[in-house]
Amino acid sequence: MSEPSGRPEAATRPSLRRTNPPELSPPTGFSHAVTATGGRLVFLAGQTALDGAGAVVGATLPDQFRRALANLLTALAAVGGTPADLARLTVHTTDVAAYRASAPELGRIWRELAGRDYPAMAVIGVVRLWDEAAMVELDGIAVLP
Repeated sequence: MSEPSGRPEAATRPSLRRTNPPELSPPTGFSHAVTATGGRLVFLAGQTALDGAGAVVGATLPDQFRRALANLLTALAAVGGTPADLARLTVHTTDVAAYRASAPELGRIWRELAGRDYPAMAVIGVVRLWDEAAMVELDGIAVLP
């Protein structure tokens, strides 16, 4: 039922809970994870190879991919999710050719950290990322039971 304004009653409106795990770099202008109640759809913010102090770590694309994926999975775990809950992952990279050349190693890193469940994925080439030293950024959507 709607209120006279045409908006749903407060009880039927979804609410969002933002979670920012202390293990990740403090967010500025974003949340590391957002959970929608009324469902368990989780939108995971883009994660690069930032350490807890906010510095990009890793000299190679695979090194940075490992850290970015670990950061994404940390945000997901903070809201009760597992790698198997990832429904969608977008990879943004500053060097698609290097990403393709590293694909076997990136696959091994994925299996080591996330297992054999693969979400729907896209790899997008970009000119640069927010942090100039970052070579890869991962964002995702998870559906929790």
